[in-house]
Amino acid sequence: MENLAVIPDGVYVDGTVGSGGHSRALAEKLGPRGRLICLDRDPDAIRLSKTRLRFLGDRLSVLKASYGDLEEVLQQLGIPGIHGVLLDLGMSTLQLEGSGRGFSFNRDEPLDMRMDPDLEVNAGDLINTLSMGQLEGIMKAYGEERKARSIARKIVRVRERAPIRTSLQLAELIKSLFPAHGRAAAKHPATRTFQALRIAVNRELEILEVFLEKLPPLVLGGGRVVIIAYHSLEDRMVKQHMEKWERPCTCPPDFPRCVCGKEPLFRRVGPRPIRPGRLEIDQNPKARSALLRAAERIMQ
Repeated sequence: MENLAVIPDGVYVDGTVGSGGHSRALAEKLGPRGRLICLDRDPDAIRLSKTRLRFLGDRLSVLKASYGDLEEVLQQLGIPGIHGVLLDLGMSTLQLEGSGRGFSFNRDEPLDMRMDPDLEVNAGDLINTLSMGQLEGIMKAYGEERKARSIARKIVRVRERAPIRTSLQLAELIKSLFPAHGRAAAKHPATRTFQALRIAVNRELEILEVFLEKLPPLVLGGGRVVIIAYHSLEDRMVKQHMEKWERPCTCPPDFPRCVCGKEPLFRRVGPRPIRPGRLEIDQNPKARSALLRAAERIMQ
């Protein structure tokens, strides 16, 4: 909330509303003319947030939509610009613990992993139909998994006998490839593979790229963008775009002055990402890998 610098009468977007925790904190800072727009692809999140935030009355819009479609959403609502937008990327606790869609490697649930149940392809489809090379590529690209080839090979071997149906079945398969003595102190061996499958199913990096490319003209002067990422792939993309917004000049470094005419659009709020402190991690272990970056739209 500090980095979002909420203006009481402003228009704000929570692009990943989830169970509404961030939105409620934001809403409490809005005045009688402030407005909040909440987006999520998960219908469970939409139902929960509508109930939790109904005290805002007609100052609230909760829509089943991707934050990548923000431009179209604002056009539909007749809103020319916003004073701030917040993204909390990755999974919500609601999805991890209560969706029954196989996001967690600690639960025996259908291997689904769709944030939007209307998507055609789920994680089980990928696991049971893609070639070994395709599975390896997904795990390397989206999970940075060093044992991607071994995991892909075993998946193909196991599914020849019977399809892999559940999250626990897949997690145990992966776990068997890692030595028992190295598991205790490290994170679960299936973490990177589950991350990779989730990203692939939901096209998370593609949507984030679209959002970052289309966002600048939607933010009013002085408005803030706050994005919380949980792994290097997302954070690197956010960092690179914020750097480009701040220094868009394309002139060669040896030019004495800029001739491309591209002026800065944003200034970054702080040179480095903000990380959770020890107390926050103790209270909420899921926050341990969070990286928060913020930028402010320059007045034109």
